[in-house]
Order: sequence, then C-alpha cells, then structure tokens
Amino acid sequence: MWHDLLLAVGMVLVIEGILPFINPDTYRRMLTTLSKLEDGQLRFAGLSVMLAGCVVLSVVRALG
Repeated sequence: MWHDLLLAVGMVLVIEGILPFINPDTYRRMLTTLSKLEDGQLRFAGLSVMLAGCVVLSVVRALG
C-alpha cells in the first residue's frame, strides 16, 4: 500500500511540474488568477478535482 501511495505522489509531482517547466508565463498568470478567487470558489474547485480523482480511481480499479 505504501509503495502505491508513494508512486501516486511521485506521479502527481511530475504532472504538477510539467506546466511551469514548459510554459512558466502561463503558469504565473494562472497562479495570479487563482490568487484573486474567493475562498469558496477555491474550495469548490478543490472539491471538484478531488471528486474527479475519485471517479478516475474508481474506474481504473473497476477495469483492472
């Protein structure tokens, strides 16, 4: 279980690093836009991403 968790964290770090590596200006503008959002909007976005991740994990587990 720990092995899988660490692999997943490593993959998240790799994926999160792609945009600032390839296009730092767009990444900077995205962070500026995010900093202007209200707390509720950020929470909703975070919840949406977490739910999407849970759906992807469920589909992958069902197929595998």
